Parts: sequence; C-alpha cells; structure tokens
Amino acid sequence: MWTLLQIELFKIFKRPRTYISFAAIAAIILIIQLGLKFDGTAYLQLLLSGIADSFYVPYETILNGYLVAFIILNTLLIHLPLLVALVAGDVVAGEANMGTLRLLLTKPVSRTQLLLVKFTASVIYTLLLLIWMALLALFLSILFFGTNDMLIARNTGMEQIEKSDILWRYMAAFGYAAVALSTVAALAFLLSVMADNSIGPIVATICIVIVLTILSELRIPMYDNTVKPYLFTSHMLAWKGFFYSRANQEGQAIRGSIENLPAIGRSLGILIAYIVFFVSTAVILFRKKDILS
Repeated sequence: MWTLLQIELFKIFKRPRTYISFAAIAAIILIIQLGLKFDGTAYLQLLLSGIADSFYVPYETILNGYLVAFIILNTLLIHLPLLVALVAGDVVAGEANMGTLRLLLTKPVSRTQLLLVKFTASVIYTLLLLIWMALLALFLSILFFGTNDMLIARNTGMEQIEKSDILWRYMAAFGYAAVALSTVAALAFLLSVMADNSIGPIVATICIVIVLTILSELRIPMYDNTVKPYLFTSHMLAWKGFFYSRANQEGQAIRGSIENLPAIGRSLGILIAYIVFFVSTAVILFRKKDILS
C-alpha cells in the first residue's frame, strides 16, 4: 500500500499544473499582505467607520499579523475548493483518459485498495496545499505585521481576543478546514470515478460547490429550515466558530473558551459523514464498472 501511495503522489507532483495551485495561493496572499502593509489603515477605517465616529480606534495596533491572517482565510478558504478539484477530479478519470487505468487493474491489488490509495493521495495533496496556505497566511503575516490582540467583528459588536489566546484557535481552524476541503476532494473523487475525462469531474465539482455555496448563503426561510442544514457547504465555514469566545458578565471574552463548540462538532460530523458517503459510493461504483480504457 505504501508503495502504491508513493507512486500516486509521484504522479500528482510530476505534473506542472499541480504547482499552479501553490503559486496561485502564494500570489494572492502576497498581494493581500502588500496591500494591507501599505494601505491597511484606510481599509480598517472603512471597515470600522461606524465605531470610529464614537470611539478612538488604534489602527496601528489592530492591524497585526493575526488579523491579517484572518482576513486572508476569509478570502481564500472560499476559493480553495476550486484548486482542490483540479487534482482530486483527475486521479481516476485522468488514468482512464490516458488509457492506463485498465493496465493498473492487472496488478495484484483490489479495486477498493487502488481507489483508497488514490483518495489518500488526493487528501495528502489537499493537506499540503492547506499547510502551504497556513505558513504564508499566518506566519508570514506575523513576520510582516507583528502580533497583538485580535479584534473580531461580529453581528453583536466587536470582540477582542488576547494575543496569547489566539494561536491555538488558528491550529483548530486549520484542522477543521482540512476536513472541509477533504469533503470537496471526496466529491471530486466520486465524480472522477464516474467519468473517463478529467475535465468533466473538475468542472462539475466547481459548479456544484458554487451552486451549493450560493444556496447556503441565501437568507430565505424556506431553505433555512429544509435544505441548508444538510448541505456540506453550509458547514465548511464553521471554522470561524473557533474565534468566537463566550463572554463573562462584564461582556469580556473568556480566555480559552468557544461560544458554541457543540455546533462546530455537529458541522464536523456532517462533513465526515459526507466524506464517508462520497468515498463509499465511489468504491461501490468502481467495483461494478466495466473498465474499457
């Protein structure tokens, strides 16, 4: 199994297009960081215009590496699934398109083992992509902007988190994001099993994610109570919950607390259930599929 996994990873990373995602993430992050470095105060003035009319706002203190990383994550984690689909949608369909899938099945490895290895390779690629983003978004932002307390805008107002209480929240958020992105990888993987050309699964995954994301963001009561709770896209951004703390009687954030941990746990469970469903369905379909290429 380990040898098979090494071979699959070699196939993924020998393609030049694999590195397009890493380059795109680096470019976007650097553009955001440079923009905030030279004109971040104007951005915060626009963002906090209502508060600045009544209170003094220390923009230089607020604009630190932790806040910049939070801004970047809000921007990139919505689009990262599209980059994940580029590889996960190609792992099986790409073999069929090149005519090597039938040859692979002549090896003394079961179809189930082969699929699980390919999916594992897709998840590893997804995790490496996320780690790359974490290194640039968090640690490079800390290097450029330093650290301080973090100010989070919420519907009920602003919440301040002490800088010593932030880093673990990012680690938890990245861990949750890994599961969320693996769900997209599992969807693209399932569609890849059903196709003989990688373009179809990639485009289909992107379209499904876009449509479901729009549906998840619609504020229509009929969808709120029926469809939205069961869409995986409705739970992909629950990582933000790690930055929402419970407040004490004075309205101050309680150190080390999470406001609604059970809700995050439920969202995580739903995403894991989707992964199991997508991968299991892919295995069932592939075991029954006639491989002609």
